Amino acid sequence: MANCHSFASAIQLFAQVNIYTHDMRLRSTVLIIASLNFSYFIVEYYFGQRFNSIALLSDSVDFLEDASINILIALAIGWSLRKRQITGYFLAGVLLVPGIAFLWNALHQILSPEIPEGAGMGYVGLGALFINLLCAFLIARHRNEEGGLVKAAYYSARNDAIANVLIISTGVVTLIYPSVIPDLVIGIIIFIMNADAAKEVLSTARKENQE
Repeated sequence: MANCHSFASAIQLFAQVNIYTHDMRLRSTVLIIASLNFSYFIVEYYFGQRFNSIALLSDSVDFLEDASINILIALAIGWSLRKRQITGYFLAGVLLVPGIAFLWNALHQILSPEIPEGAGMGYVGLGALFINLLCAFLIARHRNEEGGLVKAAYYSARNDAIANVLIISTGVVTLIYPSVIPDLVIGIIIFIMNADAAKEVLSTARKENQE
């Protein structure tokens, strides 16, 4: 009887260790992804300003959104519901800052057009594509193991590649036919795609709380 009890305790301990190890691996992965996204948000926002590119500025918001979602995933592991809710509200507020900056720059580009640097847009867009594909690869092995947050992060990174391809194409077009119109149009399209970024972070946090 004692042996059976010891065996059951050993199995329970082994299960707890496995869960802890899995949680640590997932947390490490999403923190790496959050760091990559936040770092490239800074890069893309800076060069968006430097190259007068509305498309780059708009896409930088998406990197900040992805960083926020992955931070929420990391915090959701072991944090209380109240702490996750507060963090979700804070991250949603952070997303408003580059969105306001985008609107300001878009208005300035309409009133005082400055042709963006096509080659620079293409190179930065190519870097963004690489980061998103890398993040999708890193999170892919976890996408079916957890709830909605992890799956949302995976599909977000994968689908963001579409915006990156649009930016690269816009850079090529602008390089051949200098004009502010392609960049402005693509920038607005990407902005519309990401207009609900803050809402998505909040709804994702609420969904995780419910789970």
